[in-house]
Amino acid sequence: MNSGQLPVRVLLVDDQPLLRTGFRMVLGAESDLDIVGEAGDGAEAVDLARRLLPDVVLMDIRMPRMDGVAATKAIVDARLPVRVLILTTFDLDEYVVSALRAGASGFLAKDVPAEDLVSAIRTVAAGEAVVAPRLLRRLLDQVVEHLPDPNMNPTKALSALTEREREVLGLMARGLSNAEIAKELSVSETTVKTHVGHVLTKLNLRDRVQAVVLAYESGLIRPNA
Repeated sequence: MNSGQLPVRVLLVDDQPLLRTGFRMVLGAESDLDIVGEAGDGAEAVDLARRLLPDVVLMDIRMPRMDGVAATKAIVDARLPVRVLILTTFDLDEYVVSALRAGASGFLAKDVPAEDLVSAIRTVAAGEAVVAPRLLRRLLDQVVEHLPDPNMNPTKALSALTEREREVLGLMARGLSNAEIAKELSVSETTVKTHVGHVLTKLNLRDRVQAVVLAYESGLIRPNA
């Protein structure tokens, strides 16, 4: 249950009615999840997101008329109080990187167990990101050709960060948890959490996932390194 003790309001977006029905059956069985609408393409999803203001949009990534990447960007650019969870048929899908860059809060494969889908929706609604950092790094390594020049100097992009904060960002991007970063730097986990918070605030990022993407885009982390 989210902090206001109200059900998490979910908008289902997929161009296949059968899949939407399946998601509705799974999510409808949870007392703290409320499906407020369904859309069959990205354009409809953006319209419904504006009108219904769901907590979470469960967004298919490949759809006609407007795909999940463009729809995610439109929702985020409109500054709606809505978070997007991407669904993809393939774990290592280059479109996922574009969706995360556009502001999605994570991604899941469509064939995840029902309990994982439910848990992910609750996590995203609570303001957290859903994607294992190591999986995200593997994804970014796979789509290296879509990323900027690896020789790009990261100094300008990350100039707002202190040297320690850049170090923490680099470790985040390598897939380390807060506990692992604390061990690596010989500091407390509380200190690491503070640094992570500063990184997100200074770089105007919504969550840890976007921080990892930025670390790659800025050249701070070299793909396949």
